Amino acid sequence: MHILVVEDQPKIASFVKKGLEEQGMVVDLCHDGDEGYDLAKTGSYDALVLDIMLPGRDGLSILRNIREQKNQVPVLLLTARDSLNERVEGLNLGADYYLTKPFYVEELTARLHTIVRRSSGQSLNVHNVEDLKVDLIKREVTRGEDSIDLTAREFELLEYLMRSPGRVLTRIQICEHVWNYHFDPQTNLIDVYIKRLRKKLDQPYELKLIQTVRGVGYRLGSKS
Repeated sequence: MHILVVEDQPKIASFVKKGLEEQGMVVDLCHDGDEGYDLAKTGSYDALVLDIMLPGRDGLSILRNIREQKNQVPVLLLTARDSLNERVEGLNLGADYYLTKPFYVEELTARLHTIVRRSSGQSLNVHNVEDLKVDLIKREVTRGEDSIDLTAREFELLEYLMRSPGRVLTRIQICEHVWNYHFDPQTNLIDVYIKRLRKKLDQPYELKLIQTVRGVGYRLGSKS
């Protein structure tokens, strides 16, 4: 799952990000409500984790605005205050769940799985972009009727791209999420693996799905 966490307390934010990533989730993190809203309204996330008390827009304002835009992404609210009125307001605005600090990351993870599964009419284990299909459980990749064999690292790279179709992912993001270390601007490792994926996934087909955004990174999806 691709999760956006908007939390202004660095220690809590780091704790949540690390815990969710250890459970196999892809996590984007920001500490400001205005930036969080800009990211949330892109529609590229499986769920949002919003702290209520934020600099800029607060969590309830973000929730209200995205619901007014008919964005039904699952939302889990975090707050340090055990206030019934605040909880009721959040639920009335369309929040899917509510956790009061402090909390266990295991509970947060379980609740995220629950609200995403409940809101989705399709399996979270299968991702589709055009005629490309990736089954995360069986670790199978197909394009149309063709089965495609990938190495473990190629599969991890494709999975990361598939979780955010249409979104530009920088080399730094790809390196940190797929290889789990800080990006070295001198390395061409990511470009090498993108080339390998293109050879297997794009070269034999008329519709090209892996796009280079010059000076930024890569994205997966057909050109509009």
